[in-house]
Amino acid sequence: MDRLDSLSLNLEKNNIDKIKELFPEAVEEGKINFDMLRAMLGDEVDDSKEKYQFTWNGKAKSIKLAQTPSSATLRPCKEKSKNWDATENMYIEGDNLEVLKQLQKTYYGKIKMIYIDPPYNTGNDFVYHDDFRNSIENYKEQTNQISSSNPESNGRFHTDWLNMMYPRLMLAKNLLSDDGVIVISIDDDEEKNIRNICDEVLGEYNFVSCIVWQKIHSIKNDAKYFSENHEYALIYAKSIDCININLLPRTEEMNSRYRNIDNDPRGAWQSGDLVASGERSNGHFVIKSPKTGKCFDVPQGKHWVYSQDNLIKLVDDNQIWFGEDGNSFPRKKRFLCDVQDGRKPSTLWLSEEVGHNQTATRELKSLFDDKKYFDFPKPVLYIEQLIKILSREDSVILDFFSGSATTAHAVMKLNAEDGGNRKFIMVQLPELCEEKTEAFKAGYKNICEIGEERIRRAGEQIKAEWEKEHPSDGLFGSDEEFTTDIGFKVFKLDSTNVNEWDSNMKLDEKELAMRLCEVFKKDRSKEDILYEIMLKYGVFDKQVEEINMNGKTMYRVGKRYMLVCLDDQITSDDVKAIGELSPKTVIFNEAGFMDDNSKINAVYNLEKFGVEDVKCI
Repeated sequence: MDRLDSLSLNLEKNNIDKIKELFPEAVEEGKINFDMLRAMLGDEVDDSKEKYQFTWNGKAKSIKLAQTPSSATLRPCKEKSKNWDATENMYIEGDNLEVLKQLQKTYYGKIKMIYIDPPYNTGNDFVYHDDFRNSIENYKEQTNQISSSNPESNGRFHTDWLNMMYPRLMLAKNLLSDDGVIVISIDDDEEKNIRNICDEVLGEYNFVSCIVWQKIHSIKNDAKYFSENHEYALIYAKSIDCININLLPRTEEMNSRYRNIDNDPRGAWQSGDLVASGERSNGHFVIKSPKTGKCFDVPQGKHWVYSQDNLIKLVDDNQIWFGEDGNSFPRKKRFLCDVQDGRKPSTLWLSEEVGHNQTATRELKSLFDDKKYFDFPKPVLYIEQLIKILSREDSVILDFFSGSATTAHAVMKLNAEDGGNRKFIMVQLPELCEEKTEAFKAGYKNICEIGEERIRRAGEQIKAEWEKEHPSDGLFGSDEEFTTDIGFKVFKLDSTNVNEWDSNMKLDEKELAMRLCEVFKKDRSKEDILYEIMLKYGVFDKQVEEINMNGKTMYRVGKRYMLVCLDDQITSDDVKAIGELSPKTVIFNEAGFMDDNSKINAVYNLEKFGVEDVKCI
């Protein structure tokens, strides 16, 4: 019976496998033969000493950090969750570098949209300090600190920020689906550097757009030079050829520009230019008004945008407007019926359309009895519009700098509005609230507690607003039911539940031997172990059902996908009962078997039932 793999996805091996698939000749005994690879790539390899490159002190280490597998786990926290048994949403408390590693096996290539609002490196924001040697211990030290800053006087001001962002974006890229996109909110301080990182990690050819958001509605007259009223949202695709940008709904003001002056049976229209600047061969010719016979040609330095044959056809089809009197310079009719599906999103987002900083602050305060618990949140409508443009109705949305959890709020709100089934995954470091803040005084110990409470309250607010619009009582009451998922499962990053997998245990020989006799740590529950199995097996997104068979507690994961039995004294009757459920995979606690023969027989009998994979932990 094989052992369950204790580590997160091995990305180095994954990369070698990809190279092997493309260039099998360049891989020898699991290693890359760079001389052969260079030979196969020919003149495209740049071996010159002087070449364009984006580098800094620590870059190689940050790449290695991203690719180093982790034995950490995510422990379920039911008491902080909402609608645990039914929800498909997640909130994860932990360092996002470690969490992104843990999500690789389950969500590799599955995330449609990632939105992040990382620290802007202004000198006051929290900056993550990664430790290559001991990530979990380092994480626990970080979460016991009040805050950390990165002052500009620090000689590594940009370097520290780059080392924080680069490995996280490497891991994030792996999670994106082929048609997936990542959106990064950023200001001027690091906009250039984040573009450079994304160009390198995602490919500059996968750049989609840069949205400029008017974050402040009014002018700041106390600004040193210019009033900085904007931020950016950079959008990159996993593969530019695969993405689809959804249209936004048209506004009434846009539609009001269309009229039907001549009662055209095709409906309302507005006119547009038929002329473009510049000379072009065959771009000059005369067209005649059907009503008056008046002839028109373009002036010198201009040309018609249609060929002569096509323009004559448009005239015959009454798609060219010569004015009510028939003597005006011709213009092309553009019909409302041709554009009613929606409008292309613009790169300039004004505050009156999607809100601004004060809008976001008011939204958050309205959920928390007019108390300000969080600085600089984003407006819900702003994030909602990004999701509307860049995702599908069944997409998974990931935000690994969750902050005040605006993204979760926006996902639930949009689902309630359009009936979608988008799921969210929020990840946030439980950074401590400073004692002087209103949040600390109100009993919130860290940012995660604020974010989780925001999701609870926002969900109930969304439900109440929906029910107000869909009353169920009275003669004309609605038969609809509120089906939006406003729950979420909370998980906490921690060291592995399995003693022999924990490389961070600092014990003498005697203590270590005693611990290794006990497979699982004493303070861990069966559900802790269950979810670690799911995480390491890559089925963390499956629903779980607890069942009782022969007096033993077992867990069915994803209906018939996997069955987990962690009880002791496993008998042949237990094995038979498991086999009759026809799971694809079965996981046992190895210590639950009486001897090796029992394990061998279990594998043999389960294979007869059609079980494809049997492992132990």
